[in-house]
Amino acid sequence: MTNHVYKILELVGSSPDSIEDAIQDAISRASSTLENVRWFEVLETRGHVEDGKVSHYQVTIKAGFTLKG
Repeated sequence: MTNHVYKILELVGSSPDSIEDAIQDAISRASSTLENVRWFEVLETRGHVEDGKVSHYQVTIKAGFTLKG
């Protein structure tokens, strides 16, 4: 097994549809500019309410990616 060194970023994803979509948005965007994104951890979940209904979800995550070399 090879040893890995990880860099950790804190990201915030958002979606009007679901918490899962907010997470996927953050991971997809990070993966488009970073290589080797390997894991995530949900830190916070928030939402925006309009007229007594949830109108938007926001999730703060930590994402880890392996460093080259």
